[in-house]
Amino acid sequence: MGPKAKLIAALWFFQVANYLDRVVMNFAAPAMMKSLSLSPAAFGVVLSSFSVGYFLAQIPGGIIADRRGVRAVLVIAPLFWALFTGVTGLVTALGGFILARALFGIAEGVSNAACYKLVGDAFGSEQRSRAVAIWSTAFAVAPAFAGPAVGLLLGAVGWRMMFALMMAPALLAAGFNFLTLPRTRLGDQVAAEPHQPFARTLAAPGLWLVALAYFAFNLAYWGYLSWMPSYLALAHHIDLKAMGLLGGIPYVFALLGLLTAGWLGSGALYRLRSQMVACAYLLAAVCLYLAYNVSTLALSVAGLSGAAFFLFGGFGPFGSIVLDLAPPSSRAAFSGVVSTAGQVGGIAAPAMVGFMVSKTGTFAGGFGLMIAGLCVASVCLFGLVRRLGGGASTLLAPASA
Repeated sequence: MGPKAKLIAALWFFQVANYLDRVVMNFAAPAMMKSLSLSPAAFGVVLSSFSVGYFLAQIPGGIIADRRGVRAVLVIAPLFWALFTGVTGLVTALGGFILARALFGIAEGVSNAACYKLVGDAFGSEQRSRAVAIWSTAFAVAPAFAGPAVGLLLGAVGWRMMFALMMAPALLAAGFNFLTLPRTRLGDQVAAEPHQPFARTLAAPGLWLVALAYFAFNLAYWGYLSWMPSYLALAHHIDLKAMGLLGGIPYVFALLGLLTAGWLGSGALYRLRSQMVACAYLLAAVCLYLAYNVSTLALSVAGLSGAAFFLFGGFGPFGSIVLDLAPPSSRAAFSGVVSTAGQVGGIAAPAMVGFMVSKTGTFAGGFGLMIAGLCVASVCLFGLVRRLGGGASTLLAPASA
């Protein structure tokens, strides 16, 4: 395995552990709400508390990664994921859940920008869409595995013990990164310009438009990720075991979308990445509309699967767009700002959907919110076309990575 392949393998396993710990809460939601007598609105606040912590950690994590390197961040952060995952299974009150998930969000959020920096420093512009797509397949693999696994664990050991068992992936990720990631800081080897003040990063061309796109996308993405399993369980009256199996199906299509768009974004559609992602978001909106308005469970799962294909498919080319716009010396800080804007949507979406469900007894408003977010994100990406041009062509690949 070559040095670049090892980096992507390390990021991939790291992200699998990240998402296993993150989405297990969403799949366990019906059991937890029943056990603790929590309403959908109250549980939506618990889900959103993760995003509050994740939001607060983005920019500090990016600045740390730019100045201190990515290795320490990607080794230490998962140790704290494990801690707060285990704590989640011990608390008994709503306030404890909110605090535990907020701290868990901080622990995960610190590492996000470091991952993008690692890809940006190690891969050239035309390689990044494919690299981010391969790394991001973890976004689909982890939830696809989590659904059936959580369904089985809930029946076998209950939701509290399940959180204790889910500490293991994070601990393994910390060990894998310790053994795999280079001790030298890639940014020191490939820096194309001196480190710039954070204020100058905020003035980088295209930053706020891509940040708005990510905010709007996250209204749909986190609304989907947080409530899709519960939607299947509550709106179609299926049991937990069936919910776990059916909830994993859309993530198979998410994986296909990631690979397809990632290869196109580094190949035939490299110069049309922004337009490609914009169209993918519009198609995801159409699929969400169909998923809610069809009459049978099978057709609803088909619509949700189509939405997953296009929602997740945008990750590779969108990540490469962010890295192409970012100044080379502050890739992590730039990515942290974009992700911070995105997490505002992540904070809002679960709570807003939960509130709408509680007030109306249906998911209509929640699906409408997700569709509107995707339309706004699409408009922003069409607006980035002139900013991107043909993309950067410099290969930033360290010889000793």
